[in-house]
Amino acid sequence: MLNSITNLDKSSLFELLSNRFESEDKKLSQIPNPSLLQDADKSAKKIADAIRNNKKITLVGDYDVDGVSSTAIMVDFFRQIPYPLDAIIPNRFTDGYGVSPTVLERVDADLVITVDNGISALEAARICKERHIDLIITDHHTPDDSLPDAYAIVDPKLSSCEYPFKEICGAQVAWLLLALVKKELSLSIDMRQFLDILAIAIIADIMPLIDINRTLVKEGLKVLMNSNRPASIVIRDFLNKSTITSEDIAFQIAPRINSAGRLEDASIALEFFCAKDTHTAYKQFELLGKLNDLRKETEAEATKEAIADANPDADVIVVAKENWHEGVVGIVAARLVDKFGRPAIVLSIENGVAKGSARSIGEISIYELIKANERLLTKFGGHKMAAGLGLQEENIEAFRDAINFTASTLNPEDFIPKEKVTGILSSEDIDFELLNLLQSFEPYGEANHRPSFLLRDAEIVSIKTMGKEKSHCKITLKQHPHDRKTLELILFRQVLEMPTDRKISCSYTVAKNEFNGRISLQLLVTKVY
Repeated sequence: MLNSITNLDKSSLFELLSNRFESEDKKLSQIPNPSLLQDADKSAKKIADAIRNNKKITLVGDYDVDGVSSTAIMVDFFRQIPYPLDAIIPNRFTDGYGVSPTVLERVDADLVITVDNGISALEAARICKERHIDLIITDHHTPDDSLPDAYAIVDPKLSSCEYPFKEICGAQVAWLLLALVKKELSLSIDMRQFLDILAIAIIADIMPLIDINRTLVKEGLKVLMNSNRPASIVIRDFLNKSTITSEDIAFQIAPRINSAGRLEDASIALEFFCAKDTHTAYKQFELLGKLNDLRKETEAEATKEAIADANPDADVIVVAKENWHEGVVGIVAARLVDKFGRPAIVLSIENGVAKGSARSIGEISIYELIKANERLLTKFGGHKMAAGLGLQEENIEAFRDAINFTASTLNPEDFIPKEKVTGILSSEDIDFELLNLLQSFEPYGEANHRPSFLLRDAEIVSIKTMGKEKSHCKITLKQHPHDRKTLELILFRQVLEMPTDRKISCSYTVAKNEFNGRISLQLLVTKVY
């Protein structure tokens, strides 16, 4: 693969990146009408009627970033009407996922609305019907063959839904629905004010950053830079940058928000988003930081054990162990995908029951692979790149064999990761002009990866360790022996030993580094070959 990579200059790179997009970026005014979402008008009318008639409304969210963001947008919207809304985010450990019978035990409402969950809640829908509770499901996950018997289901993935862009997250579905509620009630709420939280949800839920997602993230990051929402003020202070990128959100903010639901309770993250003053927001953000540190330790330990247990020759890696922390199995699965270049499923076993998470790679739909073997499962749900599942411990071995048999029938090329190296740049082209060019194609993320460049057999001048723990390193090198210009690359979470031939082949990305008001170019190693 590395031999077929082409040399690029700035103009050919510009052309290459321009070709990623079929048309110019959409404007906010070009976002398709929310009424195109099946059942959205019906749902908006029902919510508006419930508000007019003073009915009790309960919202049931989810414990990941998308679910917490969806809940926060809804809570903020209802606060501005103002109208009382009882918001529940299920606890991963005591309630399980989504609008479950357990959650409904503590619900006293006329209307239940779900955000980022509910498409597989058959039992919950039956209970709501029995109790004469109207249930509106808003979700974005792939529906199964049987749908819940709810008052309304708003999900772009329904085959009968005519919304033109399907790849939206739960928070987007909730936000679009609220735009219709606003219209029904003739409210003067500005829907753009929620774009800061919406952008965080789109990035964190790894939605493709194309079409309307690109527009919403771009605009959302601008709102984040200027919003007087206490949570946004805290995020700005924490990042301390003149511009915030999608990668800042993906690597620094999303993991913190996620850590609450993973290790303790997502209400901590919800209270951060919904804080009415910066003092409360800071307090919650500090707590999220501590939980995130604990999450890193827990995850590092489980990852080490999972790598040791994995069969590197399998088409789908399936590992299971007693008492792996249920909150980190998804991240561990992602680490296994990175390590082995294969889809991975990580299961935590407790009292004979295994619960876990799956992550995929390339063009492989992990959801379809799991669905093909659902006879061995007690539950499952998700989408192409990520899923959750549950099964009895005695069925793990059979499930591992079955899913690998299904995967063996797929095209081997579908397993190839999408993040390919973009090309080779001359050292002379690595300057601020290049940085500006790259910035013009942001936001980067799923379906619009930040370009990475190749250095082949570059000559290492020196390697220095960095950081408190000396766990990172700075590599100074020359791309060609005759080059006058040396390049400095940062390699995080790894210390490179000096090779005997003093040569290195690696890929890297170009990023902007801001420190003490100074802006510089930073080259970050993505992979050493």
